[in-house]
Amino acid sequence: MLLFNFFLAMLPIIWLILALCGLKIAGHKACGTALLIALILSIGYWKLSPIQAATAALEGVLNALWPICIVIIAALFTYNMSLKTGAMDVIKKMLGNVSTDKRVLALIIGWGFGNFMEGMAGFGTAVAIPASMLAGIGMDPVSSVVGCLVVNSTPTAFGSVGVPTVTLAAVSGTELLPLSQDVVLIQCILTFLSPFILVCICGKGIRALKGMIPFTLIASLSFLLPCIAAACFIGPELPNIIGSICSMACMIAALKYMPMKQDDAYTLIIHDDTDTQEQASGKENLNALQAWSSFILIFIFLILTSNLCPPIHNLIAPIQSSLTVYTGENPNTLTFSWINMPGVIIFIAAVIGGLIQKASLKIIFSVLLETLKKYWKTVLTICSVMATAKIMSYSGMISDIASLLVAAAGQYYPLIAPLIGALGAFVTGSGTSTNVLFGGLQAETALTLGMDPTWMAAANVMGAGIGKMICPQGIAIGAGAIGAAGAESKILSAVFRYFIVYVIAAGLLCYSGIMLFEGGII
Repeated sequence: MLLFNFFLAMLPIIWLILALCGLKIAGHKACGTALLIALILSIGYWKLSPIQAATAALEGVLNALWPICIVIIAALFTYNMSLKTGAMDVIKKMLGNVSTDKRVLALIIGWGFGNFMEGMAGFGTAVAIPASMLAGIGMDPVSSVVGCLVVNSTPTAFGSVGVPTVTLAAVSGTELLPLSQDVVLIQCILTFLSPFILVCICGKGIRALKGMIPFTLIASLSFLLPCIAAACFIGPELPNIIGSICSMACMIAALKYMPMKQDDAYTLIIHDDTDTQEQASGKENLNALQAWSSFILIFIFLILTSNLCPPIHNLIAPIQSSLTVYTGENPNTLTFSWINMPGVIIFIAAVIGGLIQKASLKIIFSVLLETLKKYWKTVLTICSVMATAKIMSYSGMISDIASLLVAAAGQYYPLIAPLIGALGAFVTGSGTSTNVLFGGLQAETALTLGMDPTWMAAANVMGAGIGKMICPQGIAIGAGAIGAAGAESKILSAVFRYFIVYVIAAGLLCYSGIMLFEGGII
């Protein structure tokens, strides 16, 4: 009976794997079908009433729209506005003129700016934008994409202003700040090593580290230490943003005060055609402050509304509504913050930034409409995945999956916990969706085994970031960014070896962490 229940409960997930990887069905259609399968099974086999199943799905949709989708749309709106006004061209030019050493540029653009974009927007921008910038200034295009895919694995947890971890806390029933602390702790070793690996990838071998270890160490620690502090004391919204700003500032300062010996083997001849492109497109030239204004305002507004600024935070935090949607037993309470919510703050900053960049209200509105039109399928996909997860949770399907995994893996389950998260990211292409699918499963399995559910939930989001390395959607985004459609298989084969190393290391880190807690028993 346990095996049969496991198989039935896995059907929505099995369908997603087959639909997305084998049948190549569009994400919103595949996830919509998975929702239908979950509805039928929950009513027909797990005996949820139609009202209970419907309200469980509705809770998932509402939770997806606010705060998840609003953050994603706001972040993408910010990026699209920077493209429209020409701000992104100015940013590219500034970053590309810092150095002619491709290893240094890989760290500043792929590591520093890439982590910043992940913290601000996520959703593929942290691969697409840095990879296109690196390829545009003369780096090997495939190496640029592979390097960005690898280093983007650990910042995923705090991407899109912390949405994956915030969502994980909601679906796993864990406290947000302790979860944020465990997430940054469980992947700190991989985070520390990532910039060193990036140098080797973009320099085509370990020899590229020659003469670069001090600078790479600065790049790594200047991101990791502020990231740890922000995750432990503020929460999951700002670690990437604060860490990346500190890292880029420290790297640029190091170039000024710690001159490096030039190695001709890694010197790039950078072609600057930004001005020509801007004149051809009729865009006005922007100064640096204007170009960065949206991102600067987002950072300032997020700081001012966080608990680092109690007067403002305490004033706007109570402006919220609470609602119970599910009609069955043990329903969750949804809380909607109407002002003190990253999506709202990002949107306000983007509009003000657009005005500073001399965009009219008509242009701002048109960019917003274009963003909504372009990503409505993404919104539908996330809503479907969230609704599916809520139905599977309330019906007991996730509990039945956890029961078999516990029986099969026992006390060694932590070794495979990150792999489960990686599988979810490979299928969905999203750290947030992966947490929705498996976050509750990981926490329930941990409780059944007498382990720390917060640590196991953290393992899930760590695995999700690693899985995004080989996610077909992410690889396609990277290939498109460098203008190499059709090179997906080449990119996948190049990045797969790093995926294997990372997922094995993640399992060992997860298991080692559990063993530190009195032999795995909390």
